[in-house]
Amino acid sequence: MVRMPAINILLLSSEPVARLAMREVLERAGYTVTATGNLGTAVDRMQQCRPDLLMVSPYVENITGNDAAKYLRRRCPGMRVLMVAGLLADDRFQNREKVEEVEIFPRPFQDAELLKKVKEVLGGG
Repeated sequence: MVRMPAINILLLSSEPVARLAMREVLERAGYTVTATGNLGTAVDRMQQCRPDLLMVSPYVENITGNDAAKYLRRRCPGMRVLMVAGLLADDRFQNREKVEEVEIFPRPFQDAELLKKVKEVLGGG
């Protein structure tokens, strides 16, 4: 049996619940995930393991996700980038929507949609 090499994903999101939810989905799918909420920690983690994919929020701390991605890509040329601008369809978010009577737009996406997009960005789909 041929074993596929591990795919390393660096997940950069300032929102702890969103970061945790995405990390869980990605790890269940077999990806190795390093998750952090700030750019400095992301740089440190990149020294330990070269990511194949950076998943970044539109805003991280006080900079745009695009600027964070450009900065990190200079440190790791060829790394693919996926900006995730929405929320997973996860009870941790949906309960907040119901209890606090807050509308979420756009609607949260499903686990399978996220995993399909990750595979596409990595070149396998």
